[in-house]
Amino acid sequence: MTTVYDFSARTLDGCDISLKQFQGQVLLIVNTASACGFTPQYKGLEALHQQYAARGFSVLGFPCNQFGGQEPGSSRDIEAFCASNYAVTFPMFEKIDVNGGAAHPLYKFLKNEKSGLLGSSIKWNFTKFLVDKQGKVVARHGSTTRPESLTSEIEALL
Repeated sequence: MTTVYDFSARTLDGCDISLKQFQGQVLLIVNTASACGFTPQYKGLEALHQQYAARGFSVLGFPCNQFGGQEPGSSRDIEAFCASNYAVTFPMFEKIDVNGGAAHPLYKFLKNEKSGLLGSSIKWNFTKFLVDKQGKVVARHGSTTRPESLTSEIEALL
């Protein structure tokens, strides 16, 4: 059975890492953007990461420029923006596509596991996938779902 741990991704600093390093953790995987109306959700995502990291939880951020061109910068630009504006400490990955033929394999898997209102396609930035400790996708939340509202779901999985 395929899980999120079967995938790898490249971090903002260019390192390929296996998601196996997160095995046994509860994950919130989010497609992000620096110039979106939902960008302030970085604050809530970082707060969740800080609150639950010691208990085996991590947010994983995947910048994407497919929605309104709202993530036009380079990896360095994204890293600087996240650090200076939101003090992000959770893992951030290189910019990827989440829809279409060039969609990252992880996102093809996530969308196949949990469809949204528009079927499997990601509707916009800051779509959130909640993953249990076994690497199974257990929930999908749209852009309008505030990270803070996920605390009970996260706590139930921890």
